[in-house]
This record gives sequence, structure tokens and C-alpha cells, in this order.
Amino acid sequence: MTDTAGPAADASQAGTSTSTGTDIDAAAVGTAADGPPRITPTTRVLLHDLAVRRDRDEWIVGRMATRTFVALPAAGARAVELLGAGLSVGGTEESLRAETGEEFDIADFVGDLAALGFVARIGDHAVPDAEPPRASLPWLRPRHVRLALHPVLPLLVGALLAAAVVVLVRRPDLLPGYRDLLWSRHGSVVLLSGAAAGWTLLLAHELAHLVTARAAGVPGKMRLGTRLQFLVMQTDISGIELAPRRHRLTAYLAGIALNLSVASSLVLALAPTEPGTTAHRLLAAALLLALLPLPFQCMVFTRTDLYFVLQDLTGCRDLYGDGLAYARYRARRSVRTVRTARRGVRAGDRDDDPSARLPAHERRAVRLYSVVLVVGTAACLTFMAAVTLPVDITLLVRAVRGLGPGHGLAGNADAVTVLVVLGGVNVLWLVTWWRNRRSHRSAGAT
Repeated sequence: MTDTAGPAADASQAGTSTSTGTDIDAAAVGTAADGPPRITPTTRVLLHDLAVRRDRDEWIVGRMATRTFVALPAAGARAVELLGAGLSVGGTEESLRAETGEEFDIADFVGDLAALGFVARIGDHAVPDAEPPRASLPWLRPRHVRLALHPVLPLLVGALLAAAVVVLVRRPDLLPGYRDLLWSRHGSVVLLSGAAAGWTLLLAHELAHLVTARAAGVPGKMRLGTRLQFLVMQTDISGIELAPRRHRLTAYLAGIALNLSVASSLVLALAPTEPGTTAHRLLAAALLLALLPLPFQCMVFTRTDLYFVLQDLTGCRDLYGDGLAYARYRARRSVRTVRTARRGVRAGDRDDDPSARLPAHERRAVRLYSVVLVVGTAACLTFMAAVTLPVDITLLVRAVRGLGPGHGLAGNADAVTVLVVLGGVNVLWLVTWWRNRRSHRSAGAT
């Protein structure tokens, strides 16, 4: 399996919200401070170290320490700047009124910023701060891996890939097939070696995301997750939103680049070997394992690496969340239309289109993505029900039946291997799914 970059690879765009209208409201995505002090026009606030980046007509403002980010209109970003410069709440309101000709409630805005965890002190009162999330490999500093963002690195990856393509054009027989995975006549050996190599490549894939994000100053955290029926490892690189676009895209594509680099190197190593030798079989099996995760990256409806590239290029804040909301809206509309048609009455608009509040460029992308989301999810779940689940059940049943004194040492070893590897993966999926579900429910309750 492979990963998503963010955000939680999960969504690296998670934790942002869009403010609209003349009110500069910052929707809280962090833990609100308990009992905030009263805010008056003379109140001054001390902000934490915040990063700001312009994004089209809005500004991304965030705190890297807590990985909390919000999208604000220009007036909101200007209010943050004025408050950070030491102006009082009333002084900030007057400055904004003079600059824009509009009235803003900065007291409420400060409360929202405090709820986001952006405010260290309100007047003489310190604002309680949440414990920052832990990062993977905290000892790894940006200076240690700054070469990961060097502009020459993509050129080197491209040159390596081009060399491998030239070899494959001249030697198409080197293209791997499924039989290359069956390099040993012992099924247990194939399963164990494949699992070891696959998880090693997966870890390297995620480390590529983590290292690239760390080079951009983003902490990053790796963890297990689920995407539909897939068990995945994912790297949360929340904070990469504040980096330049080249750095963002590099972080999103780092895992794919690593897989392609490993596969290209294996092609070059495979070319001089003799077909049928142990070295040739092992290299061919490793090549196929390096290539297998790449088609999964095209399944953007499961929030893969390419999903975050697509989200960034379309300028959407939450392509998956907005696409899912729009798909549910269309489903409810369709069900209501069918019901009212049967009753012979006209359907009323009791449900607002959630995409209507989005800017035009986001609205088009979200509506198109919702189609991909519904069709892709349906296809994935259908394939699981028709193919993957029956195969897993058949293999597990055979493994159970293959246990016992009448099957010999080799038969029992194969059966145990299938139960441990295949059964273990399915149990791990269930545990990970349940843990993440509880975590999301707890966060929603908070």
C-alpha cells in the first residue's frame, strides 16, 4: 500500500478555513482557551510566532508549532499584522476603517484567534496553550536535509528515469510481470520477502515526504491510516501550505519520485543480469514491488499524493471534503425528486447547494471531483466485494485447513505464514480504522 501526503501527505490542506463577507471571522480549528479575559477597545494582545502567505485573493495564516492554519481575506491578514505590531483592539478597528471604509469587530476576531491558539497573551492575561503535536524524527533539522529541495534534484531524478526508459525501449523483455513475484517455489518465502520489501519501500516513500517537508521547515508526522479497503502509511505535513508552490509540489511528489528512482535503478541493475538467475529473479521482483504503488496514486478519490497536487493546482481549500458534501447534496436531491415525483407534487429546495458558497474556480473543480469521488469509490468497493474479499477469505480458509499433523512441516509453515501475513494485515486495518474513527469522533466532540 502507499500513502497520502499530508495532510495526513491526511490532508496537508486540513486545518484551513475560508472567511467570507465583511466580517473577518476565523473559524476555530484548534482548542479554545478556557475562560478568555474580557476584550475592550484598549486591549492589546501578544501573538505567537505566525507565518503568512498570500494565496490568490486570500491569505494563509498559521502557527507551525501547533500546525493550525486558517484562510483569511486581506482585511483579516491586515488585522493580524496590526495586532502583531502592538496596536490595541480599538486602534486596529480605526486603522482598518481608514484603509477600507468598513467596520470590523476586532474584539470577536481576537477571540477567534485565541481559539485557534494564535494568541499568547490578552492584556495581562496569558492564554493557555495546547501541547504541540509530536513530530516524527524530531532530531532531524531543516539544515540536515536542505538538499531535498535543491532545484537540481528533480533533474537528477528525471535523468535517471530517462536512462531507464531507454533501456526498456531497447530491452522490452525486462518489463516485469506478475510471475516475477513468484521467484521462489515456496509460497511462504514469497509472502515474507514481498511483505518485507513492500513495507521497506513504503517506509522509504513516507520518509521522502517527511524529509522534503522538514527541509521546508514543516515538522511532519508519519502514522498508519486507512483509505477505503486499503491500509496505508501516511505523513501529515500540515504547514506545507505556507511554503512556496515549488516546495509544496516537491513535498507532495517526493514519494512518487523515490519509487520511480528506485525502479529506474533496478532497471539499470537488471539489464546486465542473465535471465533465469537468482539475481535476475530477485531484481525483477523488487522492480515490480517498486512499481506496484504507482497506479494507486492515480486514485485521487482516496486522497493520494496526486490528490494533493490536484488540490493545490486547482486552488481548492478542501477538495475532498467539499466534493463529498456536494455529492451528498446531489444524492439527497435525487432521492427527494424521486419521492416527490411518486407523490405527484413538486420538489421544494429544502437543501442549499454547499458548493454555491465557493469561488467560481473552486466550485467547478469541486463539482467535477465529486463525480470522480463517487465513481471511483463505488468501483473500489465493488472490486473489494467481488475480488479482494473472496480471495482473502479463500486463502485464510485454506490456511486454516492446511494446519495439522497430516500436512507436514512445509504445509504447516505455509499455512502459518498466510495466517500471520494476510490475517495480520486485515487485523491491523481493523485496528487502525477503529483507532482513527475514535480519534476523529473525539476531535469532533471537542
